[in-house]
Amino acid sequence: MRRTILAALSALLLVGCQIETGGAPAPVPAPPPVPATDRVSSATAVANFRDAVARVEPAAESLCRDRAPRLNCDFLIRVDPDPRLPPNAFQSLDRSGRPVLTFTRALIAEARNQDEIAFVIGHEAAHHVEEHIARQRDSATAGLVIGAAIGSVLGGDQATVEGLARAGSQVGARRFSKEHELEADALGTIITARAGYDPIRGAAFFTRIPDPGDRFLGTHPPNADRIAVVRRVASTL
Repeated sequence: MRRTILAALSALLLVGCQIETGGAPAPVPAPPPVPATDRVSSATAVANFRDAVARVEPAAESLCRDRAPRLNCDFLIRVDPDPRLPPNAFQSLDRSGRPVLTFTRALIAEARNQDEIAFVIGHEAAHHVEEHIARQRDSATAGLVIGAAIGSVLGGDQATVEGLARAGSQVGARRFSKEHELEADALGTIITARAGYDPIRGAAFFTRIPDPGDRFLGTHPPNADRIAVVRRVASTL
């Protein structure tokens, strides 16, 4: 059982280091096509992203140092070079523990203005400040141990115990994912506003991505709930 837990934990450390705005760790489907007239040009999209990064990054780092001084608050913001990836963004940690915010080219092109891209940057930065990777990992570890223990108590063979351990870790990892997304939306609203952008206008990005609804153990809350959180927090600023 000890070997089973250690093996599953090793896999967990690989999948637990990214939190995406568009869905589970696997690539998310692209949103429905929109009229070309609604899109900005490639040059404008790149300029919007560059300008938003220049303003949001220092705001996020300042807030991170104030709220979580023990964390590494030196954000590295990068663009994934693969042009085939769908709109997506996620937060991860490099080997030294430095927070990395990664954006696909399609997401940058999908944003209609600087407020939208600024909000996504703020949202991903908030995941780090709220320590969602560590919290997700702890929850998954607890689920893994419980699953393995159940398999052992039931007298299952090695394969059964390993299967229950993996299932437990997946349930544990997803248990608080919706809560984490709403927390990141709330704190991302503050970061966006501190950078001088309009978070409510930025949250309009949610109106163009697939709505996950309220699926059992889904990783993201309904888009309407996310917009409501942004509006509520913004009203207090």
